[in-house]
Amino acid sequence: MASLAHTTRYVVPLTMKFRSYALVLLMSLVPTLILWVPFYFQLPSVWGIPIPKGGMQLIVGNYDGPLYIVVAKSLYAKELILGNFSFNLPYEYYAAHFPLFPLLIRFFATASGYPWGMLITTVLGSFFAHVMFYKLIKEYVSEEHSLWLTFVFALFPARWLIVRSVGSPEPLFIGAIIAALFYFRKKQYLLAGLFGAIAQATKSPGILLFIALSIAVILPRLHRLALTNDLKKWIQTFHWNVVFLSLIPLSLAAVFYGYQLTFGDFLAYFKSGDNIHLFFPPFQIFNYSQPWVNTHWLEEIIFIYLFGAIGIIKLLRDKDWALASFVGVYFFTTLFVSHRDLLRYSLPMVPFLIVAFRRELVKKEVLIGGAVILIPIFLYSYAFISNNIMPIGDWGPFL
Repeated sequence: MASLAHTTRYVVPLTMKFRSYALVLLMSLVPTLILWVPFYFQLPSVWGIPIPKGGMQLIVGNYDGPLYIVVAKSLYAKELILGNFSFNLPYEYYAAHFPLFPLLIRFFATASGYPWGMLITTVLGSFFAHVMFYKLIKEYVSEEHSLWLTFVFALFPARWLIVRSVGSPEPLFIGAIIAALFYFRKKQYLLAGLFGAIAQATKSPGILLFIALSIAVILPRLHRLALTNDLKKWIQTFHWNVVFLSLIPLSLAAVFYGYQLTFGDFLAYFKSGDNIHLFFPPFQIFNYSQPWVNTHWLEEIIFIYLFGAIGIIKLLRDKDWALASFVGVYFFTTLFVSHRDLLRYSLPMVPFLIVAFRRELVKKEVLIGGAVILIPIFLYSYAFISNNIMPIGDWGPFL
């Protein structure tokens, strides 16, 4: 009887854990499948919104998915890119597309072909991001609330739902950032460094994670240094394994070394053309004459800044140095981004802003409000995907 009771104590938690992760999988996968339905079945419209002809090619053809397929098939080989793909882009432009996401596409393409390989990679990256967010948010709220907040993250903002339903490196990038911060908070610096390196090999802003984690290591200890004024003793207070965080800049160096081998230029990324949308002074996004802005309809940008600033303050009040450092560093850089799609640039902050606003987001009013905006989220997503398609005349080279 004692043995049976002992076994039961382990079986029940394992069953609950399996149930929770199964729910997270459904939260991650079902919204994407709902988005795919009208494209897969080539419906003429959804709720009056016209759906262009083309089927799943429209999903695959959304920016910048086809460009990652080019990298996946060519591995940056100049003759393969210029000889097979008709985009009117300079060869150096592809240096802006970091290699890990294309390498994963190439891996899955062996069984499914490149278009589906890209979508599989994106969907798996989304599940990874949601699992890591679920693990992180459980550190702050109850099981019930953690599942609810994971559901919020699965659907909001709509721009996140879109990028995780088309070919995009953002899910893998954001999932790796969440994982790095999750393990950093547990002082498991090797895992934090490894996931940080994955984020860095996926997208160039990964280096901001290294800056943020460095601040999070140093900032809480500054008060101690001011009191003791003993630099040597202060340095000794650091855990020796924080050195593993250096895997992040080493990952960047490895990417740039790969560019030295392929492009013949270690700094090819910085010569990739109109890809780095940082301008001084800040808030140049309101300059409607900027080429990647080109509109004066920008009021929602103010709300992005507002919620970002409030979120940082809330995390600082909670003395959550790791999350506050990351959101603070990332938010600071977005002030210099001049691009109409600022929300996509801001997506890495979203999971941690949900943590910051967790007390408000579990209230009944938010549940009711969420039900109201659920249909608009999908309608916006259908309209966006239908109009964000790269012009591709010949799909042959992409298959």
